[in-house]
Amino acid sequence: MAEATKVFAISGSLRKGSFNRLVLKAAIELAPPGMSIDHYENLGDIPPYNDDVREKGYPPVVEDLRKRVKAADAILFVTPEYNYSVPGVLKNAIDWASRPPEPPLDSKPCAMMGASISLLGSARAQYHLRQMCVFLNMFPINRPEVMIAQAQNKFDAQGKLTDETARKLITDLLKNLAGWVQRLRK
Repeated sequence: MAEATKVFAISGSLRKGSFNRLVLKAAIELAPPGMSIDHYENLGDIPPYNDDVREKGYPPVVEDLRKRVKAADAILFVTPEYNYSVPGVLKNAIDWASRPPEPPLDSKPCAMMGASISLLGSARAQYHLRQMCVFLNMFPINRPEVMIAQAQNKFDAQGKLTDETARKLITDLLKNLAGWVQRLRK
């Protein structure tokens, strides 16, 4: 029997009713047996990255972020697309979590998904995130790609993801992430 998989999830959107927070909620609901998803809620509290601050010690909110990343078996990024890339707040969190000592993102399996009202469903943001993963020595899942386009048409009035294709893609992505974690543990 496979070991449990602990996933640390971070949404790149600060807006409470954002489509990406709703996608993350769907992922938590669709997680396969044996997978737990720890959803990060303090993204907006992280100060802008400043190496002068880091040299004096990580702020408590950053220490918490780093501790939770380190404790996870994998990371799930859920990102909107801002100006053809990842939101600054998500990039800022990644910057803090990538610094020494013992950068907790190093060698971490990860998956990404996103939603957007555009026709590309956060594709450009996810590709930029993949570029960051190369430098950070993270191991992203390649398939399926979960890019939920025209997100305003994919949720009901209560915020539940109703698009069956998107739900299946999320389910498959999480199953593949769990399998990827198991393969990398060997």
